[in-house]
Amino acid sequence: MAKGHFPDGIQSRTERDGRKAVQRKRYRRAYQEAKRQGESPDLFFSARDTAACAAGKASGRRRAGTAGAYSGRKRAEDAAAGLIVLAAMLVMSLYSGCAALLGSGAAVISTTYPGESAGIRTADEAYRALERELDAQVNGMERTHPGYDEYRYQVDEITHDPFQLASLLSARFGSYGLSDVEGELPAILNLQYELAVAEETEMRTRTSADPETGEVSVEEYEHRILDISLTNFGLDRAAGQYLTESQYGLYRAYNATKGNRKELFDEEEITADPSGGAGGGAAYDIPPEALSDERFARMIREAEKYLGYPYVWGGSSPSTSFDCSGFVSWVVNNSGNGWNVGRQTAEGLRRLCTPVPAEDARPGDLVFFQGTYSTNGASHIGIYAGGGMMIHCGKPVQYTSINTPYWKQHFYMFGRLA
Repeated sequence: MAKGHFPDGIQSRTERDGRKAVQRKRYRRAYQEAKRQGESPDLFFSARDTAACAAGKASGRRRAGTAGAYSGRKRAEDAAAGLIVLAAMLVMSLYSGCAALLGSGAAVISTTYPGESAGIRTADEAYRALERELDAQVNGMERTHPGYDEYRYQVDEITHDPFQLASLLSARFGSYGLSDVEGELPAILNLQYELAVAEETEMRTRTSADPETGEVSVEEYEHRILDISLTNFGLDRAAGQYLTESQYGLYRAYNATKGNRKELFDEEEITADPSGGAGGGAAYDIPPEALSDERFARMIREAEKYLGYPYVWGGSSPSTSFDCSGFVSWVVNNSGNGWNVGRQTAEGLRRLCTPVPAEDARPGDLVFFQGTYSTNGASHIGIYAGGGMMIHCGKPVQYTSINTPYWKQHFYMFGRLA
């Protein structure tokens, strides 16, 4: 299998999975050590010299092994003075979030992004530019790889949560601007995405008739196929491989608070929520006549179990929650209608459907949208529920009118599963 034209340094999936397994072991050991010490394991920063949240450690207890070289009364006096200073520092840190003490200098690191807004936003736009280049590369495969009889695509969504990227870069670089991180962005992109192409040949037959005699002959020929796959592993996975253990703990802490800077990115910039400008959900009672269709009735019973579940990028089950295509894939596979399509993207589901004119759409058809973010083909999907309404995983799983200006602008097509 040939790799795509990523910047230098991309690794095979086997190598990455091996590194990931080693890191999981290290994280588990650090997690267990933090838990044994009575700390919050969700915010561990170092297995060696971490202080826990101020609210949970108001007494200012120092970690074992950090006592100084003093002895006797002098040692006790110094320790008491240190505890007073430490307690004061922890109280002050409450104004900027739960703090952790790292290293012998006992510097306070809060869960607030330390960088300037302009630098964080500029770095995010540079990362988006790399994603646009990747999208153009995928879309240009038939031009750069000519001569095949068929091109098959299995392409994940090209998108990221800007807060996750800001958390990753803040954990690694502290206060940063574009010049500090620009050289590292391609490496992070390579950890988030994997583009691969593979060639296969199928032997097929075709018949032809002689125009004069009418004699039919059968000819065997090679049908050449190029399989193109793009996997988006997400920035959580990239962070796990890119950051050290202590940096990864800080990354998680930043994520939990969005760096206490939720105003950094506008709602429409957070592409992990494709309902951006679509507006909130609406109450909807399914028409009784629609429920007379047993196939639709089974779909909607399964779909409504998850009303209110939050949008989670890459989510594909009730245990993880859902994104748009993960939600529809789950409902299709678990509705009892005999379908098993696996975990598909919106475009993957579209390819499995027969197109349906809008005037012939009926409850249970799938409804597709394009251009809700930069990707090839369908970018969002819902289940049509009749009356101009769909149930979909927006923000959160909800009923939404497809006749709002936002969804009308992005409408692509209706499709029906066989």
